[in-house]
Amino acid sequence: MEVGLDPSIPTYSGGLGILAGDTLRSAADLGVSMVGVTLLHRKGYFRQHLDARGNQTESPDLWNPEDILEPMEPRATVTIEGRQVRVQAWRYDIHGLSGHRVPVYFLDTALPENTPWDQTLTDHLYGGDDHYRLCQEVVLGMGGMGMLSALGLKDRMIYHLNEGHSALLALSLLESRRQGGGFSDPIEAEVEAVRRQCVFTTHTPVPAGHDQFPWELVEQVLGRDRAALLESSQCCVDMSLNMTYLALRFARYINGVAMRHGEISLGMFPGYPIDAITNGVHAVTWTSPPFADLFNQHISEWRQDNFYLRYAVGISLHEIQQAHGQAKKELLKEVERRSGVQLSENVLTIGFARRATTYKRPDLLFSDLDRLRGLARQVGPIQVIYGGKAHPQDEGGKEMIRRVFQAAATLGEAVRVVYLENYNMALGKILYAGVDLWLNTPLRPREASGTSGMKAALNGVPSLSVLDGWWVEGHVEHVTGWAIGDDSESPGDYFHDAASLYDKLERIILPLYYGKPEAYAKVRRAAIALNGSFFNTQRMVSQYVTNAYFPFEENSPN
Repeated sequence: MEVGLDPSIPTYSGGLGILAGDTLRSAADLGVSMVGVTLLHRKGYFRQHLDARGNQTESPDLWNPEDILEPMEPRATVTIEGRQVRVQAWRYDIHGLSGHRVPVYFLDTALPENTPWDQTLTDHLYGGDDHYRLCQEVVLGMGGMGMLSALGLKDRMIYHLNEGHSALLALSLLESRRQGGGFSDPIEAEVEAVRRQCVFTTHTPVPAGHDQFPWELVEQVLGRDRAALLESSQCCVDMSLNMTYLALRFARYINGVAMRHGEISLGMFPGYPIDAITNGVHAVTWTSPPFADLFNQHISEWRQDNFYLRYAVGISLHEIQQAHGQAKKELLKEVERRSGVQLSENVLTIGFARRATTYKRPDLLFSDLDRLRGLARQVGPIQVIYGGKAHPQDEGGKEMIRRVFQAAATLGEAVRVVYLENYNMALGKILYAGVDLWLNTPLRPREASGTSGMKAALNGVPSLSVLDGWWVEGHVEHVTGWAIGDDSESPGDYFHDAASLYDKLERIILPLYYGKPEAYAKVRRAAIALNGSFFNTQRMVSQYVTNAYFPFEENSPN
């Protein structure tokens, strides 16, 4: 549903879209024959506006596809509520390190032959009601399949469904296998033929994050015959279409996005063989210029083979500190440009930026303002930079932003806190590299993976994080960063986690940063060598190719 390719193409809201873009970038680097399909989102996600109290309002994030993308001649058609809706595609080429190209096709219904309402279906990312969303997912899944066929790209394809939004592609594949069978009940051989072509990645351990549509709406949008075909395919739960179950039913390979998330997904969807491939980030994209220069000097092979970042252990601590100092200066310049606030280069700077929603708990750092003031005064000063958008309909997320603003006002100069508007790819790249510590405080086990800390690690920024998602695998205490709370089976209590956060700052991190800067630089270096070398999409895409797309047993002569 979303792909993050460039800050000037606002067709992403957060980690899912950025991951999709990073996946395609690494596929281009590795020479994998792949294409991406998404929606155009002419009005983007939204532009965020924050007033002095942290109240968020939104406006469309308008952009001109004509300035960036190449229009394609072929058209596809989907049937929505009995109407024929025409679909156009726009192309964006990703150029890999060796020159290999991976095209991304953005689907667009803003064509004069469509009704005015149908023309809006590719306007907004995650906008509208269930009706709008289901119609969008018809365009993405079934329209995407039709567009690939129109472009001559249908044969011998493996279809990777990145979250359940595109799962109606399986319905198109099933219909193409019917061989005149119409909408009668499918036989298992037809289902199996579709399954051989589909791979599915689920990205959320939160039940509310899985799209579900009431059956009356499904019949209205798809028609009764197609709805009956879905029902006979065992894709419906409690008289609703669950897009995750649709994808699970028609995928031969299923995975979560971290080892822990794979385990949780097995519990959520018993009976399905769910594997795990831990997410990564595109190393070349997210490494800041100072560290890219440093790696080019000492580890020239790092771009072609990210595992060479392991040899960052041989880079001197002085050079690590110097590169980070340059990245920090750039960040503080950007903070001043955006907010007018001047922060100090000499103060421990904590970064927290991600989608603003309640389970991310951005207010955990402010649960005890007196203690926070005290440790900043007695152990070492702190400054904090926040960023992140709340979904327009997420009132809990908007309240989280207001709480950060309230804490900032209360703390004043004791602990300086800045919240930057319109967190996006451009701001993120500067922020991940320039802070001294990356903070992540989700309520376990609701973080499927998370990738922001991976981007920070590439730039020598250690994490202070709850043991969830990728950090369960990437955390080595005192080596790559520090844990908040423990890894017990029950989720951590809010105030228990807050106390752990304060303890780590007061007893370990602040004394290390101010009293033993070389020791802190060793943690920076280890974050690059241990986390940066593994948690990248080069490794991740290689795993998908080997385990999901072309598994050994399919190629074995036996």
